[in-house]
Amino acid sequence: MNIYAIRVIYKYEMFRALDTWLQSFASPVISTALYFVVFGSAIGTRIETIEGVSYGSFIVPGLTMLVLLTQSIANASFGIYFPRFTGTIYEVLSAPVSFFEILVGYVGAAATKSLIIGLIILATAGFFVPLEIAHPFWMLTFLVLTCISFSLFGFIIGLWATNFEKLQLIPMLVITPLVFLGGTFYSVNMLPPAWQTISLFNPVVYLVSGFRWSFFEVADVSVGLSLAMISIFLCICLAIVWWMFSTGYRLKQ
Repeated sequence: MNIYAIRVIYKYEMFRALDTWLQSFASPVISTALYFVVFGSAIGTRIETIEGVSYGSFIVPGLTMLVLLTQSIANASFGIYFPRFTGTIYEVLSAPVSFFEILVGYVGAAATKSLIIGLIILATAGFFVPLEIAHPFWMLTFLVLTCISFSLFGFIIGLWATNFEKLQLIPMLVITPLVFLGGTFYSVNMLPPAWQTISLFNPVVYLVSGFRWSFFEVADVSVGLSLAMISIFLCICLAIVWWMFSTGYRLKQ
């Protein structure tokens, strides 16, 4: 494995994020802080508790997942699409670097940026609501798996997209609605039975539920099922990326 090549790609992507730190780090944190003010302070005063947890604290895992998913996809998709758009991707492809090393460099950087944002958001949440983490190890496990999985998904979108409009299509029309309907601001158990069944087809429910369990030991679905779902999604994304690399899909055109 060419560690030097991976390090070069990784450092380039990280330096690009540092050059635009207001957009990369400050913007999502400020947006999340506004969610805490609106939902935690305004609405939280009208809702006492959900499953024994104060509403302001209850929404912290969901809001963190909301930002993680959107930022992981955005970082990875733009990271690989922009070199394709400018044509510099051909310099990378002509270098003695394997597809796997390219993947590790780009996805690793996108996942790292999302992980940093997630940790900053959790630290910020402590200023707004009382926050305790019952299972720190599992919290970090869900955090890392989510960052890697959706960075892979964003990498796929970046390879698939042929223009900037397509780059935003799936995150805006698919991911964001799924997150808002995935128990971010409420418990699935609060829904009518029919809607509870429908919600089980939303993959984001398992992410939010497992992540929330690591904080408060309350979950809409079993933790084992949540881990299985995110692991399956990770494997599917890896399989798709492997197919794209092996066929040169949108890379050799």
